[in-house]
Formats: sequence, C-alpha cells, structure tokens
Amino acid sequence: MPGVNPMDKLEMLFRMQAELNDKTFRKNGIMRPDGSGPLTMADFREACERGDLGKGGIVSDWLQNYARALSQETAELLDSTPWKWWSKDREVDLRNARVEIVDALHFWLSLALVAGLDADEVFRLYSLKNAVNHERQDSGSYLHMHKDGSDDREVR
Repeated sequence: MPGVNPMDKLEMLFRMQAELNDKTFRKNGIMRPDGSGPLTMADFREACERGDLGKGGIVSDWLQNYARALSQETAELLDSTPWKWWSKDREVDLRNARVEIVDALHFWLSLALVAGLDADEVFRLYSLKNAVNHERQDSGSYLHMHKDGSDDREVR
C-alpha cells in the first residue's frame, strides 16, 4: 500500500491480525474460559486491564501458545539458511526465509495483542528500548552477564 503512513501500516497489521485470530478462534470453537462465546482478542485486552494474569489464565496460556508458535517459525527460518554443515545446501532460500519471517510476524503480532499492546504502545516501548540499546553501544560497557534489569525499567 504505497503512500500509506508507516505507522498506519503498523496499526493495520495489528487490526488484520486481531481479525484473523478472532476468525480462527470462532472457526475452531475456541471458547472464552466462562464458555459464553468464542474467545476474542478483546478478551485478552480486558484480562490485562483487570490484572487477570495468573497461571492458567487466558493471557498466560496464550502467551505460551503464541511464543511456542513463534519459536517454531524461527526454527523454520533457520532451516532456510545453510547452517547444516553436513548438508549440500549452500545458499539461503530467500523466498522461503521471507515467508517464514512473515509467519513469525503473525505470531509476534498475536503475542503483542495478547499482552495488551497496540501499535502506539509498541512504538513507544520500542523507542524507549532502542534508546537504551544505543546507550549500551555508545558506552561500550554492556555485558549481558552483569545485566540487572535496571536499564529496562523505564521501558516497562
């Protein structure tokens, strides 16, 4: 969609993914915990707002579901590269790599939606974390093993 503001595109991706997830829940009979109807992405936002984040709740369960799916898509992306030293493959399968990246994006968007994020909040958090990462690079002192999380507090 040439000429569309990039932020509008991100908002469109979130909207498209929410619609796809709602359709998937409906078609597969995935119900709300109380059985009152099909699960929807709005149910996740409401659960986040209520603070319903306990083990076995829909937010916890679906973060795990989508994280596993994202992990699988990442593994499939790796298989598009010639990482297997025993294989005769010598080139990146760029067509398939692109497909796997987009598949991963579907699940990444789903994770964000389940966590109650929208395009604006992702942009805000990314901007904050990006500044932290620039500071780490500029200082030259970042060591993961010494990370205590204090540099991420503002991002949350």
